Amino acid sequence: MQVEPTVPLIGLTGGMGAGKSTALQALERLGAAVQSTDAVVHELYEGERLRDAVLERWGPEVAPGGKVDRSAVAERAFADERERAWLESTIWPLVGERIAAWLEQARALRPAPRAAVIEVPLLFEAGMEGLYDATIAVVASEALLKERAAGRGHTLTDERAARQLTQEEKARRASYVVHNDGSVQELERKLSDVLDKLER
Repeated sequence: MQVEPTVPLIGLTGGMGAGKSTALQALERLGAAVQSTDAVVHELYEGERLRDAVLERWGPEVAPGGKVDRSAVAERAFADERERAWLESTIWPLVGERIAAWLEQARALRPAPRAAVIEVPLLFEAGMEGLYDATIAVVASEALLKERAAGRGHTLTDERAARQLTQEEKARRASYVVHNDGSVQELERKLSDVLDKLER
């Protein structure tokens, strides 16, 4: 009787500018099935269900011409704790449904992927680490974080960064910590080592 391969479920996280998306792309090249909760949320905003919910809550200003303006949504959600709680309680169950369906597909792939990796920026903040077989925190020096955030027009002191745990705390809670201060090739090599450990 053939034993079905087990595909570990990995949560990938890190602060703004740490290089989570770069790490996710590297993991895909290394043979993992990958998904990003940000990408799922983006898709959900394109659909009617979430668009209609935010329209009903905040009015047509958040969806000019019927297309959700995510920065307008963020402005309202981050300005008030109750509004943020409403948005998260609306979005996360929908994200959960999508992720569950994706994971089922990933685990059915043959040959099986080395891991199923989901990028979750607020993984520890949302208390979701218990859902994963292991977690990876991508970290970088403060100087690099600031440089990368500035390159994207963010500041590390903005409202969203303030909601995040420090890098040190993320690293303390994670199963594996990957430092992303060098080249993409170095990052890929470090992530390959993590996948090797998971397969043992």
